[in-house]
Amino acid sequence: MRKIESHHLEDIALGAAVLGTGGGGDPYVGQLMAMAAIEKYGPVNLISPEELDDEAWVVSVGMMGAPTVVVEKIPGGQEPLQAFEALKAHTGKEISAIFPIEIGGINSLIPVILAATTGLPLVDIDGMGRAFPELQMVTFHLVDIPSGPVAMADEKGNSVIVNGVDSVWSERIGRQALTTMGGSVTTCDYLMQGFQLKEAGIHHTFSLAQRIGETVRSLKHRNQSPVEALVEEVAGTLLFTGKVNNLLRRNSGGFTKGEVSLSGLGQDQGRTFTLYFQNEFLVAEADGEVVATTPDLLTVVDVETGVPVTTESLRYGNRLAVIAIPCNEKWRTVKGIETAGPRYFGYNVDYIPLGEESKERRVLQ
Repeated sequence: MRKIESHHLEDIALGAAVLGTGGGGDPYVGQLMAMAAIEKYGPVNLISPEELDDEAWVVSVGMMGAPTVVVEKIPGGQEPLQAFEALKAHTGKEISAIFPIEIGGINSLIPVILAATTGLPLVDIDGMGRAFPELQMVTFHLVDIPSGPVAMADEKGNSVIVNGVDSVWSERIGRQALTTMGGSVTTCDYLMQGFQLKEAGIHHTFSLAQRIGETVRSLKHRNQSPVEALVEEVAGTLLFTGKVNNLLRRNSGGFTKGEVSLSGLGQDQGRTFTLYFQNEFLVAEADGEVVATTPDLLTVVDVETGVPVTTESLRYGNRLAVIAIPCNEKWRTVKGIETAGPRYFGYNVDYIPLGEESKERRVLQ
């Protein structure tokens, strides 16, 4: 066990943005809310999965909705506790620990708020090893652990319990509810016992996010290129360096969808690159040829600083580097690809695994 204090949050937010693959919501908003919670209630106890009792009841917490909405409809801060109390009241379970549903983006820090508020420990584990846009896109779903009941809460004080017949139906019903609730909500879901979390989750991703963030923050003190240093830290592959020359982005059905095109810089001069996204970057094309797809991670960073750029913060003229990171092996199964591969999102391409040569260095083991 170790303490998460306010001065750790910047690194966690930076690393979570790298693992968020452009989505998951801007972690800076979560960083500010988590900082306020820690200052009010004290530091959070982060425990390893091995420290968690097998019979303990645990629950995930995070935000659901379009990342562009969160930029304008700032959460009030009470939503995590409201969703948590609604789930406890509905199930009657005594919950012993909290974990992030996804390590990418703002959802790395929403659990810190709830852990600080309740005094419960936070488990160093998550269900994605990245960010994904839909409720069933977690490794728990791959082994048939249900998401429901799902408790949803908004900044107005409304709360909803969704009891879908499975996680896909909970996603569909919940997406309709969150649209009515203003486009974003906080959820508590995937209530399970410790032994299930240990078997199905992706271990030590909270610590991984913090370590990546430390690297990004320290880049300004190094002589090494920030992009090169980040590629080395995440065992990734640099796909392209270029400048944004076209951007199409819209909110639809509770998601931020679109595509961004880049014209090459440096060694990529004269080439073109396109990224397609639904909250997260999902498919990458170089000169019209698909070079990487979900569930592998596609991360976009500023060329000069190495700081991640989210889909809602893309702007014309941004000078960016695109990095691909191998996903956890759980996502490379048949069900993993069916759940979160490119065809699920409507792209008429097959999953293209990143090269096996990086397997020994993979950070998302």
